[in-house]
Amino acid sequence: MEIHHIPVLFDEVLRFAELQEGGVAVDATTGEGGHSEGLLRHFPRCRLVCFDADEGIQQKARQRLAGYADRVQFVHTWFDEGLPRAEEWWQEKPRFILMDLGISIFHYVESGRGFSFQSEEPLDMRLSLGDSITAADVVNTWKEKDLADLLWKFGEESLSRRIARAIVSTRLKERIESAKQLADIIWEAVPPAVRHGRLHPATKSFQALRIAVNHELERLESALGKAFHVLAPGGRLAVISFHSLEDRIVKTAFREWAKECICPPEQPKCTCSRLALAKDLTRKPVVATEQESLANPPSRSAKLRVIEKLRDTREEKL
Repeated sequence: MEIHHIPVLFDEVLRFAELQEGGVAVDATTGEGGHSEGLLRHFPRCRLVCFDADEGIQQKARQRLAGYADRVQFVHTWFDEGLPRAEEWWQEKPRFILMDLGISIFHYVESGRGFSFQSEEPLDMRLSLGDSITAADVVNTWKEKDLADLLWKFGEESLSRRIARAIVSTRLKERIESAKQLADIIWEAVPPAVRHGRLHPATKSFQALRIAVNHELERLESALGKAFHVLAPGGRLAVISFHSLEDRIVKTAFREWAKECICPPEQPKCTCSRLALAKDLTRKPVVATEQESLANPPSRSAKLRVIEKLRDTREEKL
């Protein structure tokens, strides 16, 4: 039985898109194309540019969106690399850009790259097979301190030192090759009291490795500025994040663009005369309804933030 990824916050994304009059939209992280299909169906006059770094999952999106072939351009690239050229494909600045930062069910179930800690798959975790460093390279070659720092920084794993010590101890005897092998090492490393909580003990460590291998946070920081720069005045940038590290980056960027005065806080009177570059449409992030959370469990951690660009920023330093 083929399993399809269900796009999160689907209705909310369409509500913010506002493409009734047409225009270009960019799905910067297309995945299997769920959000793209919704945009094309809901806004029959819009045209779409679809980025994805993974050729395997992009092929699924091509099949899904075959009925809209005259309105879609597919580009195999990381979103931070494709966004500066987003207006090239339709010769028009985009009016809506979407970034869904979640991992598709395809990667857990079909990719064969060790994203799931229940699998015997090779410990790879690359979203783009064109990249060189795998998760196995990290766990088998990094120093113990560097591993611990990685698990803490990108996984917010409180037992990072304990887990790193267990990884290094194991690899002295044998190379760590599979996802399940690493998950078992982590299971044995943590205290019995934390083995049966809501999350598997390996969840945060796997997140940290995936983020590191794919440079996810660096790419996000870079992509946000590039997306906002290429966006048409009056256009909207929507980002769906799934953990606090991502959301913090998005919130900080949006807050900066929506800020008017940038004078030092101790200065009694504004002298910068700065005008806000954007309007934050979601002061608090939009989250899934109880109904969606029950029907699509990954949506429970999803947060949607949307910002509207107020004017041309080509001459501004972002």
